[in-house]
Amino acid sequence: MNYMCKYNSEIGNIIIVSDGENLTGLWFEGQKHFLNLFEEQEEELEIFTKTKRWLDIYFSGKKPEFSIPVIFSGTEFRVKVWNILKEIPYGEVITYGDIAKRLAEEKGIKKMSAQAVGAAVGHNPISIIVPCHRVIGNNNNLTGYAGGLDKKKRLLEIEGIDISKMTVPEK
Repeated sequence: MNYMCKYNSEIGNIIIVSDGENLTGLWFEGQKHFLNLFEEQEEELEIFTKTKRWLDIYFSGKKPEFSIPVIFSGTEFRVKVWNILKEIPYGEVITYGDIAKRLAEEKGIKKMSAQAVGAAVGHNPISIIVPCHRVIGNNNNLTGYAGGLDKKKRLLEIEGIDISKMTVPEK
């Protein structure tokens, strides 16, 4: 059974979903790739309390010093990408190409599609805590974020990342 609660952040309402013990989803309300199929939980579960505390610390501009237990549901490829996202340090960014290169090396193949990586990153079910906002395009292009580029920019700013040298490609 999945449980849901809401968190009101400075950049929009956030939906938090749990199996009762682990975090299974965290989305901005109305973002792409989110299906609102969950019942709101009246009882405050421990995982919700812990996740809200983590978010309070994060939105105050500090790095949370504890982790939230997460469980992913997705294809083997997507789960590999999402696990790489968890390793991106607070206040740093990497590119879709960096992730593709790492996956190719792990598989022992010549190259991996950065577009496939981008699709997996875009379907990350646990925003912010699994930091897909820390992935940018080549040449400092600030591309892609299911919650919207305005939110991605703000999340990077919260972490102290200078986005002034990043560009938003024209469509």
